[in-house]
Amino acid sequence: QVQVVESGGGLVQAGESLRLSCTTSGRAVSIVAMGWYRQAPGEQRETVANITLARTRNYASAVEGRFTISVDKAWKSVNLQMNSLKPEDTAVYYCNVRVRFGTEFRNFWGQGTQVTVSS
Repeated sequence: QVQVVESGGGLVQAGESLRLSCTTSGRAVSIVAMGWYRQAPGEQRETVANITLARTRNYASAVEGRFTISVDKAWKSVNLQMNSLKPEDTAVYYCNVRVRFGTEFRNFWGQGTQVTVSS
């Protein structure tokens, strides 16, 4: 089974930066994509950014130009650099790892890390 562990959240003021990290562990798997999602209290989880095996990057319009997703060469970790943070970025951020098992695809999620941006 794949374990996903996130870190890097915290409390910052508007305009400051945070860097989130996500590390995978467990047996060898075939990762096809990694991504970051967030969920504010009472709201649905939404996509923030993702990166494919081909290193194609996609960003939500709300974070375009401010956030940057990156992955290490071995695809063991994925990071999210968050700059110019806004209060509306406040949410629990989750790391997602999409894995292929033969012809089947599964998503593995981290426990989430809290990001709070004060005005």
